[in-house]
Amino acid sequence: MDGGFAVTAGIEVEDYAKTFKETNDDYRAIMIQALGDRFAEALAEYMHKQVRNDWGFGTDENLEVTEMINEKYQGIRPAAGYPACPDHTEKGKLWDLLDAEAKTGISLTESYAMNPPSSVSGLYFGNAEARYFNVGKVGKDQIESY
Repeated sequence: MDGGFAVTAGIEVEDYAKTFKETNDDYRAIMIQALGDRFAEALAEYMHKQVRNDWGFGTDENLEVTEMINEKYQGIRPAAGYPACPDHTEKGKLWDLLDAEAKTGISLTESYAMNPPSSVSGLYFGNAEARYFNVGKVGKDQIESY
């Protein structure tokens, strides 16, 4: 079982942070943005749990919060731009499949950054053998083949 997702804490995070930037309160602006990022990550993790429950996958795990944080559950949630999936351009395909911009309001910049910034996207893989792995340096031959 597998799927894709795109979630956001909303443009309101940036709007609220901007009110602090305008008064030169950079600390509060940065904290608001950091909290927005954590809320988006928490929503992605919550949705991953919901999807796994809907699939009937890992429902008997009964993990503690620390075990969840350490990804002791079955399945993985890779995201473009991280070591297991380093190519950000893959987000374009995900956006098309999910109709993500229309459904969430999250747009992609020309360099595939998400806007609003407090957003998370990726894939769900519901397989007990799915594992994260690191990708080494990509060789010229691989680039040409890709």
